[in-house]
Amino acid sequence: MSSPLSARVGRIISGGLNALIDAVEGMAPEAMMEQAIREVDAAVDEVRSELGRTVAAKHLANTRLMEENRRHEDLAEKIEIAVGSGRDDLAETAIAQQIDIEAQIPVLEQAIAQNAERERELEGYVRALLAKRREMQTELAQFRASRAKAETAGAGGAAPGAGTGSGVDAKVRGAETAFDRVLQRTTGLPGRCGSRDLGDGAKLAELEALARDNRVKERLAAVKAKTRDDGAR
Repeated sequence: MSSPLSARVGRIISGGLNALIDAVEGMAPEAMMEQAIREVDAAVDEVRSELGRTVAAKHLANTRLMEENRRHEDLAEKIEIAVGSGRDDLAETAIAQQIDIEAQIPVLEQAIAQNAERERELEGYVRALLAKRREMQTELAQFRASRAKAETAGAGGAAPGAGTGSGVDAKVRGAETAFDRVLQRTTGLPGRCGSRDLGDGAKLAELEALARDNRVKERLAAVKAKTRDDGAR
């Protein structure tokens, strides 16, 4: 992956729309958020283009490798025929070609391995960018819903505590419902937020920590088992 594109993807993944809103300080934040999502779309297209080139290069190297292997086998048969016919000169020529082929095969194998690794890397970038786009869409929808709720409250008169800390949970649920509607209308995809409360985030974080601890313990157990096996041998 080219260095500028890699840096661009890294900047997009590490950034966020909330930080963007803070940066523009109220200067058409919704337009800036929409522009950020368009930038993600452009990055996805760019990564997919490079992914296509990488897949093509891997296929070309693989095809060339198979051809060289077939040539090597064909030359081996011809060498035997030449030797059997007493034509050492022809056999030497074929052997020289085999040596040239043998020098190329490791290079082709390395090219295939490198392109396969790059293919996996680029596929990972595409998945990460699409996940980031979904996150940005969620934040944009929540921002719109929050702003609409504030405008409605300001126009119609909010109940005591509305729009303040005491009504945060209801506000989040309203934003998520609005996001579901926006997502379904603009993409045709069903909403994924559903009905949640503010405790869900903490629970998910706790679940992630628990899963990570479990992975650490599994790896430690594997290392200990390997050490015991090595000691037994």
